[in-house]
Amino acid sequence: MTALLGELASVLPPGGFLVDPDIIESYRRDRTPHLSYGMPIAVARPRSTEEVQSIVSWANRHRIGVVARGAGSGLAGGCNAEDGTVVLSLEAMNRLIEINTVRRSATVEPGLLTGDLKRAAQASGLFYPPDPASSDYCTIGGNIATNAGGLCCVKYGVTRDYVRSLEVVLADGQVLRTGTAADKGVAGYDLTSLLVGSEGTLGIITKAVLRLVRKPASTSTLFASFSEAKAAIDASHSGIDAGADLSMLELMDHVTVRAVEDFHPLGLDRNSTLIIAQSDGVGSAQDIELLRQLFVEAGARDVVTTNDPWETTEMLAARRLAFPALERLGSVMLDDVCLPRDRIAEMLAAIEATSAQFGVLIGTFGHLGDGNLHPTIVFDASDEGSSRLAEVAFSAIIETALAFEGTITGEHGVGRLKSRYLASELDSAAFALHEAIKTTFDPLGILNPGAVVRPTAEPSKADR
Repeated sequence: MTALLGELASVLPPGGFLVDPDIIESYRRDRTPHLSYGMPIAVARPRSTEEVQSIVSWANRHRIGVVARGAGSGLAGGCNAEDGTVVLSLEAMNRLIEINTVRRSATVEPGLLTGDLKRAAQASGLFYPPDPASSDYCTIGGNIATNAGGLCCVKYGVTRDYVRSLEVVLADGQVLRTGTAADKGVAGYDLTSLLVGSEGTLGIITKAVLRLVRKPASTSTLFASFSEAKAAIDASHSGIDAGADLSMLELMDHVTVRAVEDFHPLGLDRNSTLIIAQSDGVGSAQDIELLRQLFVEAGARDVVTTNDPWETTEMLAARRLAFPALERLGSVMLDDVCLPRDRIAEMLAAIEATSAQFGVLIGTFGHLGDGNLHPTIVFDASDEGSSRLAEVAFSAIIETALAFEGTITGEHGVGRLKSRYLASELDSAAFALHEAIKTTFDPLGILNPGAVVRPTAEPSKADR
């Protein structure tokens, strides 16, 4: 092993190769604390595509697993190390190479923070729409690897909608370049879209060209409290049906509202379901006024609107604090189910029933505009019974989401957390294709082993 590690160290610059156990400890997992993780033999910190090639080629020769990692902000165990693997940290590859205002594009390395890109685009009069709640500390590479969404999905879509082209190191060390600099192109299969959301299992992203859009002319925001979740959901759907062009539509249930208020008092109604809506563009004020009127008619307890940037930031703080506020109450299992919009009210009721059935605290928040909910189970990891009940509740929520025509993950990815559920969502033909794609890209199985696609261990839904 010493000789192997010496060979790897020889292809990296000083500081690019770490074996100190104390340092390695901080690279072993993402933000999914209850999920198991192993001990890597080293951490590699490349600074160029060529160095990534050298690392992956070495791993391929010696059949050693490689787990790519950005900021470690993921919530599905996507970059949790396995025993005997090498963690490939892309944190040093963090350059914003170029913003091209004519092409409306940004060329970036994977370690660039999403928030830094958003601010740079804004300074150039442009806008990068994907807006995960963790944008100040998550990376573009991680966003691409999981096809991250965020608060603005209802209008702008997800990360995949903004990836024009990729540079990727494949499992054998070859460099693959996908996409085109043109605004559109349909030559061959869409490998760019395939790689977005592949969670480091098909290749290591080393560069991306991202699409930017015109910066919104204005923004208006609404903050409303409802005594009943269903009334809040129905009123929100009425606003969309009436033509309100919303760029954000978020929900926090009363459990989450209480947790946020206890964590960081903002004067929230502790017994309410909270809706946060936003519209941007020329007609934003009219859209928000339409929504305000509909919410008042639907019995909202309190409705506040603003177009002031500082007030907007303060209002959005409640939503961005949702997960940290629940996290401080104990160990957490964060779910990421996505439903058709007309099943959201049913899903929230089912989550409350699950909470009561198993006696676990569940706070739910998420993106009401596209049906992506994050039920967060709070439990005591030191108590075996509490942990078991949390796991059962977690599985029950996933099963309910699938029964309601939804999906096991809307934006966080499958990772290791949900790999055992993938075959429940896919039919046998689709799962077989997943396995075949994985084998084609990574014949030796060295890229993020254990994540996303596991060998078939459970019957698919088509076989049940």
